[in-house]
Amino acid sequence: MLLSLLSKEEKNLFIDLAIELVSVDGKPTETELAIIKKFKKELGEDVAKYKKSNMTKEKLVEYFVQRPYPTKNLVYMNLVATSLNDDYYSVEEHLFLEKIQQAFGISEKKKNELIKLVYSERDLREKVKRVISE
Repeated sequence: MLLSLLSKEEKNLFIDLAIELVSVDGKPTETELAIIKKFKKELGEDVAKYKKSNMTKEKLVEYFVQRPYPTKNLVYMNLVATSLNDDYYSVEEHLFLEKIQQAFGISEKKKNELIKLVYSERDLREKVKRVISE
């Protein structure tokens, strides 16, 4: 959501970080790979020739720590959405998100606001699906 606001470099490194998130608990599932594919489609031309960087997940987090707060909030919100898009709860993903939240300096209040936005978007998508299918 709103990933088009990121710079080209940020977009590519966001994809790397999202891949790290879905891989933190083992091989990504088909659902998780579909989520990454959806992100790439949303990001369009800027990631059309995407190639994974050599950065570790720690270096990727460090990169985004240096970015402005709106960028950190946007990246964190989309990572939360990524972790919630499959039906499988992963402790490793949860712990990785907590590390990112702390590194980014995102307060509990802001985290809760971002999570509410993720759920609101999901609710809206489901409502739209119901309405158009009637």
